[in-house]
Amino acid sequence: MKNTTVLVLHNIRSTYNIGAIFRTADGAGVSKIYLSGFSPTPLDRFGKKRKDVAKSALGAEEYVPWEYHAQASPVIAKLKREGFTIVAVEQTKTAIDYRSYRSRGKTAFMFGNEVRGLSSAVLKKADKVIEIPMGGKKESLNVSVSAGIILYQCS
Repeated sequence: MKNTTVLVLHNIRSTYNIGAIFRTADGAGVSKIYLSGFSPTPLDRFGKKRKDVAKSALGAEEYVPWEYHAQASPVIAKLKREGFTIVAVEQTKTAIDYRSYRSRGKTAFMFGNEVRGLSSAVLKKADKVIEIPMGGKKESLNVSVSAGIILYQCS
């Protein structure tokens, strides 16, 4: 059985990060991206293509299906009903090392805000929480880099 992978991007602030994630998602075979909260979408509020997203997506935003929802919770509930395992990528006390996780079947990887990450309310809805251990002085990687690592290692 082929794995089906989707992404939930909640409260990502940078259009360039969104574009870079679309490009990586296309390369990794992601089926769909769900954008929520204040995450920018490939189209502006007038339905016109956002040049800042397109700049880093290099056209991938036209190939990877996406939806926008104001809140992440209804998206998570819908995905659970459809049989997806919800995997938050976040640094927590109970997170497991991403290298020990392999998705099977339907998986939704959730990524959060560049500074604050995913809220505790959203994290509670996850079936698993995985993290990328950091060996240097900085606490985390850029969200688009993290998405690339997770998509190519875990899905």
